Amino acid sequence: MFDPGTLTFDANGLIPAIAQDHVSGDVLMLAWMNADSVRKTLEERRVTYWSRSRQAFWTKGATSGHTQRLVEMRVDCDRDCLLLLVDQTGPACHTNRRSCFYTAVRDGAEVEIMAPSDA
Repeated sequence: MFDPGTLTFDANGLIPAIAQDHVSGDVLMLAWMNADSVRKTLEERRVTYWSRSRQAFWTKGATSGHTQRLVEMRVDCDRDCLLLLVDQTGPACHTNRRSCFYTAVRDGAEVEIMAPSDA
């Protein structure tokens, strides 16, 4: 059984977690997890982050309905970052976009490359 205690957490007990669509490969968002949210995510298969601002669990989609179902969790080589392969329902970003990474820097200027969804 996987032990989250083997991960390398920062001084605040957190580890960055990158959510990626398991089918398209699109990078959806980055958020933070603590050991308990890692355990909860693995047990329930519903992605649960740690909200730094609220100091509480944040199960993705609990209020918006834009859920993330965990397909697979991967650990990087230094054990200090997680990659979550997810089945995303609805937009991943709170701005109602598919991905939080909707701004590109091209030729020294910021360019919006993804419009908000109607979903």
